Amino acid sequence: MESTEAARAFAALGHPGRLAVFRLLMRFVPAGAQPSAIAGHLGLKPNTLSHYLGDLVAAGLVRAVRQGRSLTYRVELDATEGLIDYLALDVGRGRADLLHGLIGKGPTMTADRDAAFDVLFICSGNSARSIFAEALLRDLGRGRFRAHSAGTRPNTALNPFAIEVLARNGHDVAGLRAKHVSEFQGPDAPVMDFVFTVCDRAAAEECPPWPGQPINGHWGMKDPVKVEGTDAEKALAFAQTYGELRRRISAFVALPFDTLDRLSLQSRVDEIGRPRAGAGVGAEG
Repeated sequence: MESTEAARAFAALGHPGRLAVFRLLMRFVPAGAQPSAIAGHLGLKPNTLSHYLGDLVAAGLVRAVRQGRSLTYRVELDATEGLIDYLALDVGRGRADLLHGLIGKGPTMTADRDAAFDVLFICSGNSARSIFAEALLRDLGRGRFRAHSAGTRPNTALNPFAIEVLARNGHDVAGLRAKHVSEFQGPDAPVMDFVFTVCDRAAAEECPPWPGQPINGHWGMKDPVKVEGTDAEKALAFAQTYGELRRRISAFVALPFDTLDRLSLQSRVDEIGRPRAGAGVGAEG
C-alpha cells in the first residue's frame, strides 16, 4: 500500500464513530451487514451512519453491495490487509519485537497434533442455534473436537423445540445447558482454537480478544425462536436451522486440518459460513 492510500485509510479510521463501524463490519466478514443492522447495533442515527459509511467507502476500506433493493456493506479485506502490512512491515520495519503477538501463536494444524481442537459457538440466548452446533460437533467430530457453546445474554433454559429436534436426531441432550460467554473468558477456561458466532447479535457484541488467537468465523443464521405461527410451523423452523448447521459442521469436520495453514483454513471457514439462498441464514428480524 502506498503512503497516500495508507494516510487516507488511517484518517478514515481516526474517528471513533467510523472506527466503531469498521470494527463491527469486521465481525460480519465475509457476509457484511445492512445499514439498518449497523445503526441498530451501534445506536447511530441513519444520516450519521451514512456519512461514516461514505467516508469508509471513499478510503477503500469498505464497499457497498446491492442485494435486491437493499445495500450490504462489506469490508475490503485486500485493502485492510494492505493497511496492516503497511503498518507492520513498512512503518514497523517487520521488527520481531513488534510482531511477536501476531506470529507463532494460535492453533497448529499439523498431523502430529494429539490434542483435540476446542471450538466455541456463540449466539445471544444459547438456547437453540449454538446448542445445535455444540451437540452436532460433539457427535460428528468423533473425538477430534471439544465442543462448547455460550450466549451473550443466555436464557435460563434451552428451547423445548430445540431439545425435541436434537433428541429426534439421536443426540444426547442430558448434559446440555445455557451458559454465559464469561464462563469461557476466565483464566481457567480452555484456550479456544476456533470461535464461531451463529447470530448477528452475538457477532456485534464488544468482546475482548480471545487468548491464543483462535480462528474466528461468523456463521449467522436467523433465530428460529422468533418464528411465529403454529407449533408445526415453529418446529419446521427449528428443523431447518438444525439441518443447515448440520451441513456446515459436516463440512467443517471434513476439512484436512493437517494440510491447511491458517490463511487457507480461515478461507475455508468463511466459505462454509457463506449464506445460501433459502437456507435460513442472515440478519435477524
